[in-house]
Amino acid sequence: MNERERARRPGGRSARVGAEVHRAVTDLIGERGYGNFTVREVAARAGVADSSIYRRWGGLETLLTDVALTRLDARSPMPDTGSLAGDLRTYAAQVAREITGPDGPAVLHLAVALSGSGERGVRAAEELRAERIRQLQSVLDRARERGEPALDALDVLDHVLAPMYIRVLFGMGPLAPDYVDGLVDRLL
Repeated sequence: MNERERARRPGGRSARVGAEVHRAVTDLIGERGYGNFTVREVAARAGVADSSIYRRWGGLETLLTDVALTRLDARSPMPDTGSLAGDLRTYAAQVAREITGPDGPAVLHLAVALSGSGERGVRAAEELRAERIRQLQSVLDRARERGEPALDALDVLDHVLAPMYIRVLFGMGPLAPDYVDGLVDRLL
């Protein structure tokens, strides 16, 4: 491939296919819910061969896990505002935007569905939880290095993220900034 071809294809075909497949999964979950579509339907929606999906992800459940993990990584980067309170408020606001955005509820429903779908689903849910804890731990470690009080990542999950997830999953109203900041304030 020459330089000119590379310039036209930033990220390459593989990245483009991955993004199209992820978009197809998210759209199908939003339209039909978890478990109500096949690899063949994802492939058709993404404009790829189903063999491409099997080759890259091995199956639907692995693909679903990858979609959820990728969304968590891409949509909620860990802030560094200089204080634990600022970092947690910023992070909580990012998560609130993520889960109330156009695809947010679908990704939340996917995470819940994966956790209840047998042994592989339990492993997928554990991966999702481990990724959130890894993200949070980086903020908590920085706070500890600055001499701020140490919190446990599970406390942040329980007191900040879980209430937001529940509100979105059960359609319990918007995640107003005052509500999100209040969750952080009560934790601190």
